[in-house]
Amino acid sequence: MNARTFGIVAGVVAVWLSVTTAAAAPPDKLAGSIGGSVTSTIGIPQMGATVLLYNHAERLLQRVLTDETGSFLFDALAPDVYSIRVSLTSFVPALKRNILVQPGMRSLLNVSLSGVLSSIELIYSSTGNRAVMSDDWKWVLRASSSTRPVLRIAPRIDISDPTERSRSQSVFGETRGMVRVSAGDSSTVSAYGNEPDLGTAFALATSVYGANQLQVSGNIGYAAVSGMPTAGFRTRYSRNLPGGNDPEVRVTMRQLFLPTRTGTAMVTGQTDGVPALRTMSFGFQDLAQLTDNIRAEYGFSLESVSFLERLNYLSPFARITYGQDETGAIEFGYSSGLPPAEFFAMKGEAGNDLQQDLAALSLFPRVSLRDGRVRVQRTENFEIGYRKVTGSKTFSMAAYSESLNNAAITMVAPTGVIPSSDLLPDLLSNSSVFNLGRYAGFGYMGSFTQALAENLSLTGAFGSGTALTPSTQQLLTEKPDEVRGIMRHGRRYWLAAKLSAKAPRAGTLLTTSYRWADGRSLNAGHYYLTQNLRPEIGWSVYLRQPIPAFSGLPGRFEATADLRNLLAEGYVPLLTPQGRRVYLLHTPRSVRGGLSFIF
Repeated sequence: MNARTFGIVAGVVAVWLSVTTAAAAPPDKLAGSIGGSVTSTIGIPQMGATVLLYNHAERLLQRVLTDETGSFLFDALAPDVYSIRVSLTSFVPALKRNILVQPGMRSLLNVSLSGVLSSIELIYSSTGNRAVMSDDWKWVLRASSSTRPVLRIAPRIDISDPTERSRSQSVFGETRGMVRVSAGDSSTVSAYGNEPDLGTAFALATSVYGANQLQVSGNIGYAAVSGMPTAGFRTRYSRNLPGGNDPEVRVTMRQLFLPTRTGTAMVTGQTDGVPALRTMSFGFQDLAQLTDNIRAEYGFSLESVSFLERLNYLSPFARITYGQDETGAIEFGYSSGLPPAEFFAMKGEAGNDLQQDLAALSLFPRVSLRDGRVRVQRTENFEIGYRKVTGSKTFSMAAYSESLNNAAITMVAPTGVIPSSDLLPDLLSNSSVFNLGRYAGFGYMGSFTQALAENLSLTGAFGSGTALTPSTQQLLTEKPDEVRGIMRHGRRYWLAAKLSAKAPRAGTLLTTSYRWADGRSLNAGHYYLTQNLRPEIGWSVYLRQPIPAFSGLPGRFEATADLRNLLAEGYVPLLTPQGRRVYLLHTPRSVRGGLSFIF
């Protein structure tokens, strides 16, 4: 036998042995797996979420990131009891313990991330040799809008019906919306506390050819004080690109007619008609996953404010997050002008993009008057923050340096006390806006959150920030410059506590908080770019109650109540020469409620 013949025979024997060995090797029936999908509270897949797998001794075994569909998978797991923790910027981490993995079984999880109480639900377990889900279960789940995300949670497994797949290729898909009717005092979306609630709001979102997202929202009604129509409209377009990029453009337009009291007609130089505040902004934002541990959010907004004159501003912003599970996450933030509403969840903290759009509509530029000239508050903020999650505990801290130009605060003053050239009527209340000029300062905060149960958490926080304290409470004159002149810049400490709870069966969400601060000073509100907790002065309560829907109705109802600064704290009094009182404050007391229909 020559060398060539020997090589051929040896190769055939080797191939036969490998095939025989592979056929004789039994399949690995001792391993199981855990998979699932991470979505927001309304079912939007969340890409880039960190999923950690722990064993029964709480030792970290594996770490993965969710893909573009929000899916993750831990395969080839030995039979044991495991724990899963899911975290993503701007959401509260979710934790699920005692997940049993059995030989040949796959446990599927539905992870819902929220700004208050995130949750992980075990949907079902299945064997590897069986179909993932029967056709009967598919149609049962499709019949309920609240369980439709279940059909998308199996990673890399197609369980969709072929007929449904052809329908999903239409131009519009995954359409959802909300209509909300509300009433009460002015809204308090920000820490400054006087953003208006115009009455009737709507939001509609849909996908265009799958990768494109289009959202349209509006807020219309009548101003309670002026009796004039007011409106705001906002359009957002975003596209999901490979590599984690998520560019978005948005256009927002608002118009409000201000009250004609306090001599505003003298300022405008006309006695007919009602002065109107009009704003229009164009914004751009993008999200980039630079590495496994570094994430960048950046953008800008070009704002045009028209009231007596036209003012244009460019406001850039950025936030970089560096996170590791062992050491925690470090964030660097910067904003100029009006802070971006896209960095914050709704103050009701539902973690909902439709709610966020309605909140952004109410976030008006802070406009004031000084010597008869229109001024817009401009804020420049540099911030660094740190966050660490250990089991059911979350530690966070932040420090910032900011400067405010044309700082606008709320003033409650009798008619005629302050000249109309320096006092602008508030949008939808009987108070006014006063220009305190420019000041700069720095501050810090630290917080600790303990998850007491799956639907119960308690937060404690402390900090220090810029405060404006009057050197005297007795005014010698009624000139606006004297009010500005007696304000001294200093620092004050504060303490805050927050309780969040959700009833498992009724679905009632209750969030109540209290922040103590020195009542003799104006404790300036601050937009934290790196913190989920943004405590407001005084006692506040937020309540959301789902209402059972009528039979056959495709959506659901929710009733909300938003009560802010119920004890009217943080009101700094000043006494005029005539003995009348003038109050300066950052966060006015407000009571607001509403009814939402979500579909």
